[in-house]
Amino acid sequence: MRLVLQRVKKASVFVDNRVVGEIGLGLLVLLGVEQNDDKEDVLWLVKKLLGIRVLSDENGKMNLSLKQVNGSVLVVSQFTLHASTKKGNRPSYMNAAEPKKANEFYEEFILQIKNEGVQVQTGVFGANMQVELINDGPVTIVLDSKNKE
Repeated sequence: MRLVLQRVKKASVFVDNRVVGEIGLGLLVLLGVEQNDDKEDVLWLVKKLLGIRVLSDENGKMNLSLKQVNGSVLVVSQFTLHASTKKGNRPSYMNAAEPKKANEFYEEFILQIKNEGVQVQTGVFGANMQVELINDGPVTIVLDSKNKE
């Protein structure tokens, strides 16, 4: 699994010009599921996401985790995170999980975050979405459960 997290002051996701999820201070997470992902990938990413210290303390240093600032998460599915551009100019998405598996892992990821007491908002899996955000910093980090980075 791969995710791109962005520290935000606020973020919203729209489907058909209607807000389906929005948060204030917290993290926008773009989540991609790969064919060979398993539950351990979900658990590792949730633990890393909830523990990563990228939110500012009283001195403006990136020193606090999501829970420490009572922040929220907006999770948006994005299979294009597993694009391969090795050959030619048209990306291949062969490494992305098929939709049924990807949706199951997306839902499990969200459930695990909620189980930790963190407020979660979401996009709509498989929908054409528009995302608005105010990236704070900007701070953008890629986490990959296969590389543990």
